[in-house]
Amino acid sequence: MNKAKIGTKTMVVSPHYLASAAGARILEKGGNAFDAAVAVSACLAVVYPHMTGIGGDSFWLTWHQRDGKLRAYNGSGRSGYQLDAQHYADEGRIPTRGIRSAITVPGMVDSWDAILKEYGRFSFKEVLEPAITYALNGFPFSPDQYKNTTLAQSVLAETESTANIYLPYGKVPSAGQKFVQKDLGESLIKIAENGRDVFYKGAIAKEIVTYMRENDGYLLFDDFADHYGNWVEPISTTYHDYTVYQVPPNSQGFTALMALNILENYDFSTIKHGSYEYYHLLIEALKKVFRDRNEVLTDPEFSNIPLNKLLSKHYGAELAQEIQYNKAHEFQSEPLGSDTAYAAVVDEEGNAVSFIQSLYFEFGSAIVAGSTGILLQNRGSFFSLDSKQVNYLQPHKRTFHTLMPAMAFLDGKPSILYGTQGGEGQPQTQTALITRIIHYGMNPQEAVSEPRWVWGRTWGEQTEELKIEERVNDHVCTALVKAGHLVRKVHAYDGVMGHAHAIQIDEQGFRIGGTDPRCDGAALGW
Repeated sequence: MNKAKIGTKTMVVSPHYLASAAGARILEKGGNAFDAAVAVSACLAVVYPHMTGIGGDSFWLTWHQRDGKLRAYNGSGRSGYQLDAQHYADEGRIPTRGIRSAITVPGMVDSWDAILKEYGRFSFKEVLEPAITYALNGFPFSPDQYKNTTLAQSVLAETESTANIYLPYGKVPSAGQKFVQKDLGESLIKIAENGRDVFYKGAIAKEIVTYMRENDGYLLFDDFADHYGNWVEPISTTYHDYTVYQVPPNSQGFTALMALNILENYDFSTIKHGSYEYYHLLIEALKKVFRDRNEVLTDPEFSNIPLNKLLSKHYGAELAQEIQYNKAHEFQSEPLGSDTAYAAVVDEEGNAVSFIQSLYFEFGSAIVAGSTGILLQNRGSFFSLDSKQVNYLQPHKRTFHTLMPAMAFLDGKPSILYGTQGGEGQPQTQTALITRIIHYGMNPQEAVSEPRWVWGRTWGEQTEELKIEERVNDHVCTALVKAGHLVRKVHAYDGVMGHAHAIQIDEQGFRIGGTDPRCDGAALGW
């Protein structure tokens, strides 16, 4: 389980083996990392529909070897022009599911177009071919999809267009059964043949908007036609010999950088991996940054986010001084959706892509728009209806976003690409991965396979639990409880920990890949 895959030239990691295989095939045909990444992204939208889809968003970090430049792309969508908090005055809340869940414009297809136009060698038609094939001809229903479909069955059954696809003949398909999505395949064909604009200004946009208008949804044709993603400058901090990069807000990526600034004040050579001190220190550091995140994170076009202060080493040292080694800090978290798909690609030339995509909750809003086969995300349900809150719902606004792909550089070049599924768990797991690789010499597979934890609330829970895998030593768990952590042991490789993946490029140039044993993924190197 801890044996990493090694490629001398290329590496692809993703949470589904068919998506990884699609990326590997594109590389073998002469495509580069950018072509392969879009192919992986599109395949995940088909073969992992409970986690992601073309009705959702994506964020990208891209390294172009020849240009020597790292860039970020924000592929997240905005609320509708006519949507504001008054629409929910009667309910007093935004529903988390259904047509009224403040559905935002999907940003993923636009991001594919931006990546391919900027750096790709292949056409839309070429990179979408594997995804189209899986959608039209079917693929084996994965164990993870079976589990999540079973859990969401009642929600999926509420909308006929959704139930017809995900509950054929009124029941959950068995693991291993062929699963076909012909409507989604036809939508992908339209994108392959006509490009981005068919999704935002053409037939697909019109059908989605017509469906929403007929069912009391809020998105209009202008919301789609006016959508744009952004090439943005990555944000970073140094951590020992490394420079670590994240996508700037509205991504929560800065939280992982803040955590590293705190942890840099501690000597990890004196802290045993897997000890009470290791878990407690990382958990408490992340609580500190969540406090700041919740106060400031939203669309930066609507509110100033003081990144200079938050990412300063001085501020990190101040936060480190607040941590007590023998006492857990009390902090109330907000429950965040956790179903996401992270993947990464490195090609023979040294180009590298770290990216992540999501529908927010499993199956998003649970609304398939008409005959498009496209599940729409429910990311907008996290907007606040409190006008005093920075993430207050306003028209044409991006919400607080959990998605955060990461890349760590060593000596000016990509060294570690990493990320994970899991809302509140993303900065927590990323911090575990980077400390395990840098301080304890673990390879990517070891880093993702070692026992993990996730702190915070999930939907329906009233307490801030520290969920920790049962492989963690009982003495460590007892010490965590004594310090005030509300510990709950979960299964040895529990899916609540998210699906983490990583690629490391070592000093010989080998590409070392690791995928999470908690999912259906694969690391494929050449």
